[in-house]
Amino acid sequence: MKLGIDAVGIDRIALAVRRSGPGFLRKAYTEAELAYCEGSAERLAGRWAAKEAVIKCFDGTGICFPRRRIEILPSPGGAPLVRLLGDTSGAAVELSISHHSGIAVAAATLTLPGLDAGGAALLRPPEALDLPDRPKEGHKGTFGTVVVIAGSRGFTGAAYLCATAAARSGAGIVKLLVAESIYPILAAKCTEVMATPVPEVAPGAIGHLSHEVLTRQLEGARAALVGPGLGRDRSTWRVVNDLLLEILCPLVVDADALNALADSPRLLTRLPAGRILTPHPGEMARLTRSPASARREDRLELAARTAREWKAVVVLKGARTVVAAPDGEVSEDAHEVPALASGGTGDVLGGVIAGFVAQGLDPFTAAVAGVYVHGEAGRRVAARLGDAGLLASDLLEEIPVVQKLLREGRVAP
Repeated sequence: MKLGIDAVGIDRIALAVRRSGPGFLRKAYTEAELAYCEGSAERLAGRWAAKEAVIKCFDGTGICFPRRRIEILPSPGGAPLVRLLGDTSGAAVELSISHHSGIAVAAATLTLPGLDAGGAALLRPPEALDLPDRPKEGHKGTFGTVVVIAGSRGFTGAAYLCATAAARSGAGIVKLLVAESIYPILAAKCTEVMATPVPEVAPGAIGHLSHEVLTRQLEGARAALVGPGLGRDRSTWRVVNDLLLEILCPLVVDADALNALADSPRLLTRLPAGRILTPHPGEMARLTRSPASARREDRLELAARTAREWKAVVVLKGARTVVAAPDGEVSEDAHEVPALASGGTGDVLGGVIAGFVAQGLDPFTAAVAGVYVHGEAGRRVAARLGDAGLLASDLLEEIPVVQKLLREGRVAP
């Protein structure tokens, strides 16, 4: 339920009628309302305040009704009755109007099937969105294993965020492979994720010495994620590039794994099937050796072209993230959430995508779903906190909630 309140001076409405006459009235009121008001400034003011209160109820829902499509007439009992003209959302509005000292005051409450407990309906998802099945008889093995290779000294947070996001997406088992010296930190922090130490070549950095262990740990994985917080040690990049070519399961390539790939650009055209690359504009510029344009048309074209050339799913991050498949299918997400412009949120996205792949979605569908769920989680947090100050960890608890609401069909029309 959402609440909207508004007040307007009766003299102000009377002045607007005198100045603009029929033009003002036709823009704000229906014919039935004008017939009922009979030119009364008090009645017109009451309906103006009521329409504004109703409009405020829909803030944050993705639904917009202009004044002309909100009709307020008396019910048989005399109480104001709201009709939303053209509404197919199942919205129900209760309204009260009062007048005090030359001011019309209205209070409206909105009940909408798509409203969640936080008060905002989910944005309508893209056509390509699907979520993994969750059979009642399922168990950990049903929902797949994700293996995450992430983290280095000073970047343990990235490892925690992406691995926990994979678990929050619904993956049955998540294994986090980290360098030996940072293992104690992650073992303490990741209580639901299986942190495992692997040999390191420098303090906190994996490298060629860990190749055999990494390969063995990847056996049986349905999905893998490589890159968040791995650092820039040359030996790290070497083993990452080897794994990009060798790993058999679908693989999300993010952050420092993208930087390693950009350092060896010839590998881009040799990637096996099932790779999902998730660059932000700066990483895309390094991969393509040219600046990434911010124009919508250019972003769509760039994602589609690189997906085709690299034979990989490309997730070009940013406002209205673009997901492109090698076969030419492209999906643009509707989210524009400035609160997500903070460190670590991309690590969360990588984990969600990997988790969806492990649960059975193909790489393109998993990327589309991951981008939407991630964006909607950010939008829900921003609705509470505002456009600044969101922490990447704030998204983690919202990931399963967004999936629940999607499965219930609680989205804006």
